[in-house]
Amino acid sequence: MRTRDRKLLWVFFGFVGPGLLLYLFIVAYPMIYSVWLSFTDFNPNKGGDWNFVGLRQYAVMLQDPLFWHALKNNLIVVAVSAFGQIPIGFVLAFILYRKMVKAPGFFQAMVFLPQFLSTIVIGLLWKRMFAANGPIAQLLQFIQQDPDAQFTLMLERSTVMIPIAFALIWIYTGFYMVIFLANLQKIDTNMIEAAKIDGASEPQVFMKVIVPILSGTILVSTILAIAGSLKGFELIFSMTTQGLQRNNAMVLPIFMYQTAFQDYSNPVRFAYGAAISNAIVIISVVLIIISNWVSKRFSPPEDN
Repeated sequence: MRTRDRKLLWVFFGFVGPGLLLYLFIVAYPMIYSVWLSFTDFNPNKGGDWNFVGLRQYAVMLQDPLFWHALKNNLIVVAVSAFGQIPIGFVLAFILYRKMVKAPGFFQAMVFLPQFLSTIVIGLLWKRMFAANGPIAQLLQFIQQDPDAQFTLMLERSTVMIPIAFALIWIYTGFYMVIFLANLQKIDTNMIEAAKIDGASEPQVFMKVIVPILSGTILVSTILAIAGSLKGFELIFSMTTQGLQRNNAMVLPIFMYQTAFQDYSNPVRFAYGAAISNAIVIISVVLIIISNWVSKRFSPPEDN
């Protein structure tokens, strides 16, 4: 190797090395350690003794009713993100792009405003709004003329995800709106004008012109929504009260947290929690692969 090439190689490692080391210690090492830990019976109460037990933790997890309950709630969150936040954000971005509202800057700022607030603060806000005797309950009392009326959706296992879904849409729709708006502004306006000259209405322009062009952006947004939904923790944790209400609204990250850091009666809680965290990753990858396949299956063929 020539002297110049060696110097360039050292320069390359000088720039890449610090970032690579940080990635290995902060990202790669915890991931590898989590996978290894899930195949052991590591017991923190015994001074770190462990034995290799294979898939035992995963077998226990698949037989745990709480895991399936948390998975069901997580899939509801994924559905709300993919079929709620993204479509609404797309439509709002199209409305702004086509200048269908007055004061578009103010409109965009108001929709995007929740992104500037702490998720914990937002969760506490909606927790107060959805309380049994909170502002919504007081509104129901006024409408029904019943001083004893209460907002009970957050108290029932079958309905607790409805208020949470509403809060999720309110928080994250603005994020996807900005993504779609940025990509809409890259589209050649002559294509839209040509469609309008041919007699296309605004809904037809949206479905026949805009949606096919931004199919790649829709896929990327779906991947972000799936990944964010399956690792989401703060909002649901802060919107629910510890105990029955949080158990009713339990999702996989909360299940993992309670198992690994609060279930002191479980001697293998760290290993079991690692198995749950790995299951979250596997489920995320599977859903992303499915969404990618669906996108390719229904996207229009590309011209050669």
